[in-house]
Amino acid sequence: MALPTSSVITLHINGERHTLPVDHRSTLLDALRERLDLTGTKKGCDQGQCGACTVLVDGRRTVACLQLAVATEGREITTIEGVADGNRLHPVQQAFLDLDGYQCGYCTPGQICSAIGVLAEHAAGWPSAASADVRPTAGPPPLTADEIRERMSGNLCRCAAYTSIVEAVTRAAESGPAVRTGAGPDSKEPAA
Repeated sequence: MALPTSSVITLHINGERHTLPVDHRSTLLDALRERLDLTGTKKGCDQGQCGACTVLVDGRRTVACLQLAVATEGREITTIEGVADGNRLHPVQQAFLDLDGYQCGYCTPGQICSAIGVLAEHAAGWPSAASADVRPTAGPPPLTADEIRERMSGNLCRCAAYTSIVEAVTRAAESGPAVRTGAGPDSKEPAA
């Protein structure tokens, strides 16, 4: 007896519910772009190496090209289309715009979603490979340029706008807790 190869799922994206049939092998990236016309999330390498397809799933950074759509049913998904508050840009978006944290713009949606996740992880006290003191009692490490570079290292920019990206993340971090509103890890436990 053959098992079914597709299902009807409900995805919670940017505060809206979307019910759609998907092949069990469909990635979240393909469901977003091809089925729901949310094309802000970009297809770069399709191998999880460039970060162009980064979205937030339950507030945590996820490369959508490696995430199966069926595995995100019932979870809160935020794409670049959902980070602004109406016509008011998210502080990370505004910082990228003000400081030219983009050139061609192709990687920018993934960079912005990743930066939002980075700031939430940092605020939760999660260390990175660049953190000098990784003890849980140490609290968040200073958000230095090296710390930002390490945390954003999964997002590649073919135009090499890295200096401006680091400056934009720094400025957004200085915006305070509003940066993390609506996104970020609920737990202080890092992903395994």
